[in-house]
Amino acid sequence: MARGKLRIYLGAAPGVGKTYAMLSEAHRRVERGTDCVVAFVEHHGRSRTEVMLHGLEQMPRKEIEYRDSVFTEMDVDAVLARRPQVALVDELAHTNIPGCRNTKRWQDVEELLAAGIDVISTVNIQHLESLGDVVESITGVRQQETVPDEVVRRADQIELVDMSPDALRRRMAHGNIYKPDKVDAALSNYFRPGNLTALRELALLWVADRVDEYLTEYRSEHRVSKIWGSRERIVVGLTGGPEGRTLIRRAARLAEKGAGGEVLAVYIARGDGLTSASPKELAVQRTLVEDLGGTFHHVVGDDIPAALLDFARGVNATQIVLGVSRRRTWQYVFGPGVGATVARDSGPDLDVHLITHDEVGKGRGLPAARGARLGRARLIWGWLAGIAGPLLLTWLLSSVLPQVGLANDMLLFLTMTVAAALLGGLFPALASAVVGSALLNWYFTPPVHTWTIADPENIVAIAVFFGVAVSVASVVDLAARRTHQAARLRAESEILSFLAGNVLRGETTLEALLDRVRETFGMESAALLERENDVAPWTCAGSVGPRPCTSPDAADVDVPVGDHLTLALSGRVLPAEDRRVLAAFAAQAAVVLDRQRLQQKADEAKELAEGNRIRTALLAAVSHDLRTPLAGIKAAVTSLRSDDVEWSEADQTEFLAAIEGGADRLDNLVGNLLDMSRLQTGTVTPIIRETDLDEVIPMALGGVPEDSVDLDIPETLPMVDVDRGLLERAVANVVENAVKYSPPGKPVLVSASAIADRLEVRVVDRGPGVPDEAKDRIFEPFQRYGDAPRGAGVGLGLAVARGFTEAIGGTLNAEDTPGGGLTMVLTLPTAPQRRPEEPERTSAVTT
Repeated sequence: MARGKLRIYLGAAPGVGKTYAMLSEAHRRVERGTDCVVAFVEHHGRSRTEVMLHGLEQMPRKEIEYRDSVFTEMDVDAVLARRPQVALVDELAHTNIPGCRNTKRWQDVEELLAAGIDVISTVNIQHLESLGDVVESITGVRQQETVPDEVVRRADQIELVDMSPDALRRRMAHGNIYKPDKVDAALSNYFRPGNLTALRELALLWVADRVDEYLTEYRSEHRVSKIWGSRERIVVGLTGGPEGRTLIRRAARLAEKGAGGEVLAVYIARGDGLTSASPKELAVQRTLVEDLGGTFHHVVGDDIPAALLDFARGVNATQIVLGVSRRRTWQYVFGPGVGATVARDSGPDLDVHLITHDEVGKGRGLPAARGARLGRARLIWGWLAGIAGPLLLTWLLSSVLPQVGLANDMLLFLTMTVAAALLGGLFPALASAVVGSALLNWYFTPPVHTWTIADPENIVAIAVFFGVAVSVASVVDLAARRTHQAARLRAESEILSFLAGNVLRGETTLEALLDRVRETFGMESAALLERENDVAPWTCAGSVGPRPCTSPDAADVDVPVGDHLTLALSGRVLPAEDRRVLAAFAAQAAVVLDRQRLQQKADEAKELAEGNRIRTALLAAVSHDLRTPLAGIKAAVTSLRSDDVEWSEADQTEFLAAIEGGADRLDNLVGNLLDMSRLQTGTVTPIIRETDLDEVIPMALGGVPEDSVDLDIPETLPMVDVDRGLLERAVANVVENAVKYSPPGKPVLVSASAIADRLEVRVVDRGPGVPDEAKDRIFEPFQRYGDAPRGAGVGLGLAVARGFTEAIGGTLNAEDTPGGGLTMVLTLPTAPQRRPEEPERTSAVTT
């Protein structure tokens, strides 16, 4: 069975008309003969939307009873049984009432699609899950109902329903969206012009990204290589030279001229890994392009013009920015250059800009010597083998083995050439081939000791020897360089893999990372230096090793990270290939430094916020929650001491009861404050002993009315290892909280049961309950959820209960009560099996 197709009307804000647009589409389809039904559409009392429902078949809704109220939801089974061609399902992000088969409406839609039914639905941009934090920062409202972005992305069609902020506010003012009594509040809060403009921009950008994905997918499927200039994408070709900064800034200015312009900087390295680019300069250019809002790309290719054009066409670029060649005039004899070749092969759909700069015509500089990586000792031995080796071999063949024959002589000289190539690389091997050919001609080719050769075959033999020697030397040198390169790349990949693993795990501190840099590159010290601006002195953000550098000028190696941060190493000068890996370490060091400082600021802000919150709560407690019972006590005492009124015995009893009740409330509030203080200072020391629950739980219920709690504690429960006083206080606080929120006539149930090696005490109420996102928050100090009346406490009861429970080795969590309400689950460790009781012994008590 083919999967159904999903079409979504995406609204930029509530009230833009997405439901109206969906119903209009339904009428068009019905007119064309399509079997279309309304599975669930909510018109919210909007007359124009309600009129659009006329003429459409509406499926009956499923009624669900929840918390003494009846709600209606989409009947998925009825729609599946009806099996229409198209089903209209409004509000894709809606959360279903408990008792439905699925938690979210988009899950209901997935069932319809899986059954082959096409679905048309609606959703607002603020309900996309990835945009929750952004929408909250804009509007100040956290969206509770969200839908995963992937669900919307998978839609076969997404149509944006948009409206200007002024037009939407006029629609709101005319009463077309909300009822008149809610219009003023909506216009002054959520529907402010700034909010609507920001939401509109979010919707436009999100849809633009999806369109871009569809376009890329279409071009890939249909193998479209021609560039479609739907938006300006500018590719900057970098060589690693100093002119790159000029090219990046010029490209950024070009991108700003068109809406939605994008800059992509690309550096193309040759496939052999040999390059004259400056890693330090590339790091600076990468930072620059990212600061300007672009992206940096590293591409490998032997044919640089072809690789650059392939990259530009692959990203659907419209322009390429290149610098005028730095080559000198005589160097053009080797070819037209990258810029001219790219401009010639770009075609009519790709513009090429050649930008002049200060480095034009100054030369590209000599590439790094191939033998530099071999070391000084190997180069010396290579040249000795290439020059002195043939001379020594000539003396041996002339004095010790004079009659081995010309063919064997050539093989021995060829062996010496190969040895020179293995030791010193290509140039010592070429020198060995030249010297060997000359010595073979002079000493071993008749007539000897002359430069003439009598036998033409010997001329061919020496020519072949020279050719073979040069070829073998080139191959041996190439193999040696490839082996060295492979080993180096393997080491680099291992280092970068280690670095990436630490980044993903978040384990690396700045000092540990710098120590890793020092060990990896064999340096004496490593330091991360920073300064506030270009003229400010350098300061050390972190260092390892003796005598760390205090400025980049004093370092043997420095790798800049941005304009005001650099990694400075002392010990030795590193080759260019080491700097590539070092640049990755430098970038990660900057990230680690920023993360540490952000974490430090976050911790400080959290401490300040917690302190402010506690101070505010304490002030509220002192100003109201403590003053209220004090005022009642004072009023009762003042009345009793009054000589003007003769109070009856009943009145006096009532006053005394009020004084006692106020004193009890004060005692409870002060006790909770003291308990919270003990928990925060860590001075709670539980005395653990075996205890029966039926001895503790009834004692904890002394502060609540007798008919407000139903107790179900079986006598067969095992003993628990707890502190009796702390457990009694924890249970008392939980039960008092449950009684406070439980409706009249519905007592709180306190039950207990044994599960494996633990015992659970459940305190069940039928109150309003607590949503999932607030279940952990109610255990924080000074938190009072919902409409708790002032004077009902300072919000410490549950915090103290959880603290005492954890102190005795248990846990306290909140769960939903089936049918409505909240259940507190207190889990306690059971005591090990008791041994037979011993006879009682008297003990002396000394005070």
